[in-house]
Amino acid sequence: MTEQSRQTLHAIKHYSRRGFFGLSMLTIFFLSSCASKPVYGPTSEPSPLTYQQETSNSTPVTAADVTTSKPYNKPYKVRGKNYYPITSSSQYTEQGTASWYGQESGNITSTGARFRPQGLTAAHKTLPLPSKVRVTNLSNGRSIVVIVNDRGPFKDDRLIDLSQGAAKKIGLKGLAKVKIETLESPSTSNNSRAS
Repeated sequence: MTEQSRQTLHAIKHYSRRGFFGLSMLTIFFLSSCASKPVYGPTSEPSPLTYQQETSNSTPVTAADVTTSKPYNKPYKVRGKNYYPITSSSQYTEQGTASWYGQESGNITSTGARFRPQGLTAAHKTLPLPSKVRVTNLSNGRSIVVIVNDRGPFKDDRLIDLSQGAAKKIGLKGLAKVKIETLESPSTSNNSRAS
């Protein structure tokens, strides 16, 4: 075997080892990036802020449930824009565009609860947290009661972001015009009747 053949053979072995090592590292990188986010499956215990069913006589969120001293009910700034949460959502009604979100599964909401895409929750920029609201899809008349426990959506043309589960219940796919209305607290409705 000539010297040149020996050098060529040595170079092939050397580069094939480096290639194998590089390919192995690349494979490990791709496999580890797939597992970098924990996967949260459905649990048997509902979130304290998630309501599984809408009922006509569901208990609204009371004023005692909403604390303006909590950090999530104080003014905040996102992308250079200031937001000022309202202190009372009594008789609040508004119409606008709704969207939905679900990729954030497992993330923590503004109130500290874990986000569950199939829960009946929502995000709003200025309603007090938590708030209970009825969301009505104006294109089909379907409505759902959700707990607002997060901030957003931070797009000027959006009013509310619904969880995937809530969006599905009212037939929302993508964007839709909706009406949101807060539900009265029991103490307010009792006081108005006691005359």
